[in-house]
Amino acid sequence: MLVKKMLNGIMMKEITIKELADQYDVSTRTIQSKIKKLGYEWDSKESIYRYVGEESEPLDVDFSTLISKNNKMPAKQKLATNEVAASVSYLNESESSNDLFEKASTVDAIDLLLQSPKDRSKRVYRGFYFDDDVLSIIDRVPKSYKSELVNEALRKVFKEKGLLD
Repeated sequence: MLVKKMLNGIMMKEITIKELADQYDVSTRTIQSKIKKLGYEWDSKESIYRYVGEESEPLDVDFSTLISKNNKMPAKQKLATNEVAASVSYLNESESSNDLFEKASTVDAIDLLLQSPKDRSKRVYRGFYFDDDVLSIIDRVPKSYKSELVNEALRKVFKEKGLLD
């Protein structure tokens, strides 16, 4: 699929990032990072991708050529990454305690991060004050993982609230 057709489909709400991720057998984050690497940024106010790159706009590039066949995520990790993007699910009266246990035991991106390192994206340092209870959890992980843990935890909450795609 050409980048032009894919971006138009996303902006016209004919296709979603999740559907693209399923089509290419990668995570939603992989799709978003590939679009960003092409030079596009998401404008959430207008719900469109804006080209901010320095070279000519890559509209006629076949998007499938940007997805590495060797860099596919294991199915278990892909499922967990997609679960992070899923909307929040509240326990209702019809759900049993077993259902609640299964939800609590599913592996998400934060669990995966605690199990294995991941590539670091371009970051900006900001200092924040934490409450003691939150800080005690953050301090449990090795120093090199603290930023990743905080980013994944915030990303999960923001996606649940509909603030991130």
